[in-house]
Amino acid sequence: MAHEVKTTCPYCGVGCGVIARVRDDGAVSVKGDPEHPANFGRLCSKGSALAETLDLDGRLLHAEIGGRRAGWSEALDLVAERFSRSIAEHGPDSVAFYVSGQLLTEDYYIANKLMKGFIGSANIDTNSRLCMSSSVAGHRRAFGSDTVPGAYEDLELAELVVLTGSNLAWCHPVLYQRLSAAKANRPEMKIVAIDPRRTMTADIADMHLAIAPDGDVALFNGLLAHLAASGAVDRNYISNYTSGFDEAVAAASRFELPALSKATGLTVAQLRAFFRLFEATEKVVTCYSQGVNQSAAGTDKVNAIINCHLATGRIGRPGMGPFSLTGQPNAMGGREVGGLANMLAAHMDIEKSLHRDQVRRFWSAPAVASKPGLKAVDMFRAVADGRIKALWIMATNPVVSMPDADAVEAAIKACPFVVVSDIVRETDTARHAHVLLPSLGWGEKDGTVTNSERRISRQRPFLAAPGEARPDWWQLAEVGRRMGFAAAFTHGSPAEIFAEHAALSGFENEGRRDFNISAHAEIDGPAYDGLRPFQWPQPQGSAPQRKRFFAEGAFYHPDGRARLVAVEVPRPRSANDAFPFTLNTGRVRDHWHTMTRTGKSARLSGHLAEPFVEIHPRDAQGAGISDADLVTLESPNGAAIVRALVTDRQAEGNLFVPMHWNDQFASKARIDALVAPVTDPVSGQPASKNMPVRASRFAAAAYGFAVSARKPQELDAAYWALARAEGGWRVELAFAETNADWLDWCRKTFAIAAGIEPIGYTDRTSGELRLAFFEGDRLLATLFLSSRPVAVARSWAVSQLGASHHNLAKRFAVTAGRPGANTPDPGATVCSCFSVGVNQITAAVRDGCHSVEAVGERLSAGTNCGSCRAEIKGIINGCLTLAAE
Repeated sequence: MAHEVKTTCPYCGVGCGVIARVRDDGAVSVKGDPEHPANFGRLCSKGSALAETLDLDGRLLHAEIGGRRAGWSEALDLVAERFSRSIAEHGPDSVAFYVSGQLLTEDYYIANKLMKGFIGSANIDTNSRLCMSSSVAGHRRAFGSDTVPGAYEDLELAELVVLTGSNLAWCHPVLYQRLSAAKANRPEMKIVAIDPRRTMTADIADMHLAIAPDGDVALFNGLLAHLAASGAVDRNYISNYTSGFDEAVAAASRFELPALSKATGLTVAQLRAFFRLFEATEKVVTCYSQGVNQSAAGTDKVNAIINCHLATGRIGRPGMGPFSLTGQPNAMGGREVGGLANMLAAHMDIEKSLHRDQVRRFWSAPAVASKPGLKAVDMFRAVADGRIKALWIMATNPVVSMPDADAVEAAIKACPFVVVSDIVRETDTARHAHVLLPSLGWGEKDGTVTNSERRISRQRPFLAAPGEARPDWWQLAEVGRRMGFAAAFTHGSPAEIFAEHAALSGFENEGRRDFNISAHAEIDGPAYDGLRPFQWPQPQGSAPQRKRFFAEGAFYHPDGRARLVAVEVPRPRSANDAFPFTLNTGRVRDHWHTMTRTGKSARLSGHLAEPFVEIHPRDAQGAGISDADLVTLESPNGAAIVRALVTDRQAEGNLFVPMHWNDQFASKARIDALVAPVTDPVSGQPASKNMPVRASRFAAAAYGFAVSARKPQELDAAYWALARAEGGWRVELAFAETNADWLDWCRKTFAIAAGIEPIGYTDRTSGELRLAFFEGDRLLATLFLSSRPVAVARSWAVSQLGASHHNLAKRFAVTAGRPGANTPDPGATVCSCFSVGVNQITAAVRDGCHSVEAVGERLSAGTNCGSCRAEIKGIINGCLTLAAE
């Protein structure tokens, strides 16, 4: 027997519906919800593997004070006392909350209410500042509100989809699936991918524009100037619903095509082709994400894009409009309740006395914060210089994700009082907490999230709360009560909080604000439990909700008009002789943020098991770097060591490194330690996509690869990268000097008992060493060493942790590092959903499977989330090219 619960995925902002099936023995499986309008049953590789991340290994299950276990009352009393004392002695701005898009809306609401309404400071910011705050600022400048005009179906209805700064295939895979399916059904649909890298998304594009870093303002300014000059603008829409058109066009017209070519890195022919395609196509959707937002000119980029849609009236109608793709599962929900330091709840403005008064009266608050608080980068600067003396960090890991991460770590370490609420006991941030509070995780949480198309969905619990873990909203409310605000924090359930949130959205609104879900202001527990996904707005007593905004104006500036914003092309932030490369950071397909969840899944770790740097072949050759070498990356702010991935998908002079790896999974790979704390002057969002760095080969005396049934401990190596594997762990290694006693090193690292002797061999000429330890017929650990990066059939070696080794032949095959003639090696994982390796796909191609569809039919690879289809296509093309030669 089993029961099923409909919930929402906790990863990206697509907001996919998930059905969790729980058997009587507690086993959980997941599948996509075919009725959820965000995904219609589709899931990506991460969503498909959610059930693999639910174990309690590493969970924080009890409150801790100074490293010792504590009860909830003691811990909450201490938090309330220390925050109250700091406020009494140094004022409300001496305390701060740093929260997260991983929180549910109900958690966010209580945090915002406590800080802005009752503590009286706006020092609450969120990791969404690192993600989407430039979109927020751009929306507010253009529309007078933080409004996403369109809906997901617009991607399927469009005739042209422009993807700028968005690797949709890897970062929003389900939307990529929907777009790919739409193009397959309507081949005449055009897709343009604008990205310095040729990402996997570019493989479905009709045009890839390898734009120079931060060239987006120049590109879209050039487009606006072209549209105005060619008469492709909508004069009626401009006249009736906008202002600022002439000024925006004047600013956009300052660059002729040759200057635009230089500023964008694109040829004049490419510029003309893109401009004409946009001009000739009415149904255009422009999707943008972190490549636009994470910039010192991010807000101007957003407005340059919006300008083109306002000038042509291509907004708010089916198949057209600017579309901000949210990075986190509830960044939108956080924005709705004022989770950013410069906003109030219900999309009200902290700068407006009318809005402050409305919120104060609704909350019966003593005084609502009267000015914006510190945005993320400035907040941690204030922690560093002592202005902030008590800091509460919730559901995020800023020591990994913030720019200038080493300085952020030093600031947190020196802060007089740090509280961390999390589900994981050991993170790069949690190790510096004075108080650790155990929170609920996905599957245990109860609340709502809002996705990129303004759709609110329920996250429902299907697992019991483990240990003494409690909801984040409960922790906040309990502290609020202890600080003397008991009457304001009487909530007994997330349903009560949601009802209050909904009521505030309609409080004295009368259509003057975009966000309104007051139709749910009277919701009770049973109705909340059964709440179906819906898009806002849903005002009280209104007709069915509308899907789009602004087709006929009705903007939220006082005069009802949109603003075309005149933006200037930024001065290039370029590499130099000391730091000749431009570093771009971002995500990979199968991991999420700092890996506290996805790092638990062996399947997700199989595709890319260690941190890497993408580098163009000519750049690699010039730096003396070969494929699979280790590379030291340095900036004025910090350094990292990562594996070289030499590829012509990367533009010359540019490097790409993922942001996920941290001190729990690698020795020196917190890539945001290299990123300077440079921010957009309007949004405060850090510029994580354009950092001058240098790269050099890391010279090691020995390289290693190991698999172990037990988690390796105290890895004594100059470089290591750890990943989950079926039956244990895999680890990449490099050593600055050789070890005189590798046997002793293995015993300490892999906890091998003294009585267990290895088999293996040493070749002093080549520097190779192979050791394997067995207990009965079970492999405990094996170590491969070489003077060069180790050539081992890694996927096969990992599989030996679960194999039986009942004879010497099987054991010596392990030390050889490759299977016997009759045992196939799947190769490096390509399809995580079905654990299909490159060698399996290559074999299928040789056997006549010459299309992605044929490979999928044979191996199932690429038939679930589709994120690997571009990779499969590349393997097929490579095999066929070799065969033709």
